[in-house]
Amino acid sequence: MAQAWRCSGLRWSADGPELAWDGGRRSALTWGKRVAFGVAEGGVRTCVGARGHACPVRAVVPGRSTGARCEECARLDRAHSVAADTIADDPRPYHVYLAWFGPGMTKVGITALERGSARLLEQGAVCFSWLGVGPLMAARRAEELLRAALRVPDRIPYGDKRAVRSALPASAAERAAEVEDLHARAVALPGWPESLDREPCQPVDHAGAFGLAELPDAVGEVTELVAGGVVSGRLVAAAGPDLHVETGGGVVVVDTRLMTGWELVPAGGDGELTMLVRALRKRAASAQDGLF
Repeated sequence: MAQAWRCSGLRWSADGPELAWDGGRRSALTWGKRVAFGVAEGGVRTCVGARGHACPVRAVVPGRSTGARCEECARLDRAHSVAADTIADDPRPYHVYLAWFGPGMTKVGITALERGSARLLEQGAVCFSWLGVGPLMAARRAEELLRAALRVPDRIPYGDKRAVRSALPASAAERAAEVEDLHARAVALPGWPESLDREPCQPVDHAGAFGLAELPDAVGEVTELVAGGVVSGRLVAAAGPDLHVETGGGVVVVDTRLMTGWELVPAGGDGELTMLVRALRKRAASAQDGLF
């Protein structure tokens, strides 16, 4: 029987995307590389645990869960989380950023200064700029200021990001335009937190890092891995947690968060796809409601 590997998700390094596996192994991903894996017959998806600790009961978790955690491990994971607003006294400095995912889709967010741009790559931000830097609570106040004054969201659904990824403006200048405009409006707002230093607008473009040039339209997205199922094809792009894989029936998006918790085995064949898939919905490009 082929050796099984337990996937721990997609990671972004200075050299590009890598699939991480329990035990520390990494598999570098490059455009054109063959991606082929399957779930063994009879396999089940089990909880990935919390904060570096294994789930004590190895609970079975739903195939469509992007978190791959049981209820108790999910609670423990969020009990000490900046994203969940359960930490108010983190002494580290934080960046406030503006991230653009497509026309009309710009969000505000924060990330620890020490993480650099890793958070933006993990979210699939096509273009971003820093907005300010300072203490955690000041960064949080800046987020709220933009939400209240400019109606800038702090989340963009992954479905919306995928729907426009193959039809983005061709030039970096076009992709940066909304970020530049919003940045100018944001730093001019009254009520800016005094302890948060404004950062200049210096857009960073990730289209090249993600392989988005001439990206073919995706025909579908994998919604769930299943026992006995296979994904096999050629990698054409990756953004955030998503792999765009060219199979025999066209390009399909594989959210690598759905791979965590499974014991995966090598797969043969070329272009084979026997996981659960749904058509990728299209999103009409539009200006973001209430942004300006």
